[in-house]
Amino acid sequence: MFQQMFEAMNEMLDHLIEVYPKATGEQKVQYDEQMAMLKKMSDSLVEQWIEFEEKFSLFVEQHAGTLEGPASKMIPPPLHAMESSTELGEPPAKAASAAPSPAKLPSVQQPVPQAAVEKTEQVTAEEAYNAELDMEVPYEYAMMISKGQGYYKLFMFSDAATHFQSAVSYLPECNLARLYLAMTHMHLQNWSEAQRHFQLLVSLTDYPKWRALGYNALGCIQAIYMNMEQAEQFFIKAYETCPSFKDPLNNLKCCKETPQQLSLFFGSTELCCL
Repeated sequence: MFQQMFEAMNEMLDHLIEVYPKATGEQKVQYDEQMAMLKKMSDSLVEQWIEFEEKFSLFVEQHAGTLEGPASKMIPPPLHAMESSTELGEPPAKAASAAPSPAKLPSVQQPVPQAAVEKTEQVTAEEAYNAELDMEVPYEYAMMISKGQGYYKLFMFSDAATHFQSAVSYLPECNLARLYLAMTHMHLQNWSEAQRHFQLLVSLTDYPKWRALGYNALGCIQAIYMNMEQAEQFFIKAYETCPSFKDPLNNLKCCKETPQQLSLFFGSTELCCL
């Protein structure tokens, strides 16, 4: 997975190195956004790697005396040096104490200051979301989706569409892959394909947020076709389905106030959280 992600990141960086010096206007703004995304992903990977190394080193330190065979070779160099000092009769340096574990967060089952009906709806939404993500996906197709997500985050939508389409072809019941495929078609301005997949999504998923994303995107497509009445109906339905999702209200306001100069929110930023 990481190898594929780095290949995609390097491919995007090579492209930017080639085209950036001649870019101007909106094209340069787009390239700046892509560079910012690459930097953000790179920093995130480095931070995760450092966190993993710290956790791994702590584990090895705690079990250094019992590691045998190939496992003993995984001991980081500082720990090897510490063991050598012990064998020579020298006291090892005092290990830094582990950071205290954070306080346990309250369980979702604990009472919250909301009406009972709202709490029931939240649990239902959570269960629907878990059901979507807990779907068993064969490794080969899980990798297709993962690689597609990597291309999507790098704004390489044509490559992303290829992987999501392959996943959906083999796993038509996988709503996660279909959601990404539909949103990818939105970025590629393949409105008819995006509409087809979002129509399927809203009829197949039980998760309110994903249905709202579908209704909102369908509203955007109708607005692009200047079918404002249908667009407004979709935006209202999206908001009613998931009131915490604000893009439909912004789009509804845009259609009512400036229908000749649309500035629509597809909801694609929500996919960054998946």
